[in-house]
Amino acid sequence: MNHKHRATLHALFAHPMSSNIDPKIVKSMLEELGAEITYTRHNHLLVTLNGFTHGFHDIHHSLPKDEVAALRKFLTDAGVDPVRDYPL
Repeated sequence: MNHKHRATLHALFAHPMSSNIDPKIVKSMLEELGAEITYTRHNHLLVTLNGFTHGFHDIHHSLPKDEVAALRKFLTDAGVDPVRDYPL
């Protein structure tokens, strides 16, 4: 995982919650983690990682805080721990 992906992963788990995260980098980071991303109707992404699946809106600007919270929960449920697995 490159530095930009690691920084994005840590930004998703940062406190206070960041709302200035580029969704293109998040998609790339998820693919780097091994996630399968499929596009569905109505501007949705279906992300599957480690047996867990979640649908997200396909956002073209900075992620809103509710999407950051949803990504954080999804990654936690899928067993991704940025501090343990991908230290800076």
